[in-house]
Amino acid sequence: MSDKSKVIFGNIMPESVYKKAVKTKEKNIKKFGDDTKADYPIRISNNQYIGESLGVQNIEVLPEGTIPSNTLPFDSQNGIIVGNIRMGFGHYRISMAMASCAKHLGYTPYWMDLNSYPHTTCTKVISAQNELYSLGSRLSKNPIFNKLVWEPVNYEGFRALSYNAADQKNAELMAPVYKNVPKDIPVIGTHVWPAQAAVHAGMKYVVNAIPDNWPMALHFAEGAVHTIQCRNAYMGYRILNGMNKKQICKPMPQDDLVYTGHYIDHELVSNIEKDCEARTERRKNKKPMRFLLTIGGAGAQKEIFAAIIQYLLPRIANKEAVLYVNVGDYKQVWEDLKDEIPAMKKHIHEHLGDFEETENFAKEALDPENEVSGIHGFWHENIFEAVYCTNLLMRSCDVLVTKPSELAFYPVPKLFIKRVGKHEMWGAIHSAEVGDGTLECRDIPHTIQMLDQFLKTPLLDEMCECIIQNKKAGLYDGAYKAVELAMGMKQKSIIPEKEKKLI
Repeated sequence: MSDKSKVIFGNIMPESVYKKAVKTKEKNIKKFGDDTKADYPIRISNNQYIGESLGVQNIEVLPEGTIPSNTLPFDSQNGIIVGNIRMGFGHYRISMAMASCAKHLGYTPYWMDLNSYPHTTCTKVISAQNELYSLGSRLSKNPIFNKLVWEPVNYEGFRALSYNAADQKNAELMAPVYKNVPKDIPVIGTHVWPAQAAVHAGMKYVVNAIPDNWPMALHFAEGAVHTIQCRNAYMGYRILNGMNKKQICKPMPQDDLVYTGHYIDHELVSNIEKDCEARTERRKNKKPMRFLLTIGGAGAQKEIFAAIIQYLLPRIANKEAVLYVNVGDYKQVWEDLKDEIPAMKKHIHEHLGDFEETENFAKEALDPENEVSGIHGFWHENIFEAVYCTNLLMRSCDVLVTKPSELAFYPVPKLFIKRVGKHEMWGAIHSAEVGDGTLECRDIPHTIQMLDQFLKTPLLDEMCECIIQNKKAGLYDGAYKAVELAMGMKQKSIIPEKEKKLI
């Protein structure tokens, strides 16, 4: 295998860039160890949180010397691995969409979280990076840090080919977790590291599902097929636009880049018409408008949420609005909001830690005869439940209030609050272009203005109409297509040579 830090899609890296990448790897080895020669046994087990709803089984990478017990067999014919990490909630959410569509298409999705094996160098490296990213997200609330450090790093720093060179060296340290995974099971990486590590480990069929539509070399896993959600990002990725400063880059091979559309769960896509009709009916009948506020993994939007709650309180009291607030696995955020806004307490209904109760609420809220009122707070300690809670609530909400991250692509009317990282800006731009979301509201006054647009104008109806049209155009079919692409790579490879010549 060629050294992927020296040459990236035919673009030769300067010696200084390569040496820096090597030094980065050596630094991580010194800090976290080198388990390249390790032989980690694996175990397949049912996922107790989303196993039933999404058909997911876990791939556990066990410490050396462990004898796997009660392991399930690999589905060698229909199995597909969803490789992911927990870095915020976004990559988990995309993974759930892939698993949902894989299950619907008749495949067996395997969940492989590279940030869940604490005895491995792989997880140690990812956890350290995750902590740095979370710290940066929190510090980005400081306007000086945000302007001088955070936005430039997220926008131009991650864009550079030199960044990918360093990442590829670090990914070599992640490859050992795949050692005992059958090499002919397709892998969809919902973050670049699981995709890079899979390629380095010799996995044969790898799809790298790129989450962002701002083209960045950060997302390259050469050797995998790259999928994108938005056509406006296609050419930027294809020609490696601006990824080596002003130099013209050699382009990606055409077969390495595929437009799929948005990565969305089957449960959401299949119910788009029904859910949009329910939204417009509620507005027509002057029912309270349901706003879903979701705080991401970094928990950086609490102040904006507090302002939204304060503004909507009189409307909640007058049965003009309802709030769902999902704080994920950040219970302290919910406690802080209650302390900061004492007036909200009389309207509160808490759904804390009992996922079955949350599922029942979400199901009952879909009933048009069910009157929902007040402020509903949701918290779940487990990461699967914390993330999937938003997916469950999305169907019965009218407006999703979120930063323009991975949720920018979901088929629900959206109000975008201030981004966390400049690359997220393009999520709001794309959503506004396809008509299912607002512009990015970069301060609280503009956020309040947009709340009024939803409450006082037919904006909600307009977005629902666009969502239905977008579905007809296949805009939300990306997860189905990514799964079909990954499985198709395997199926194509096993066609007898004699038949291949006839195709």
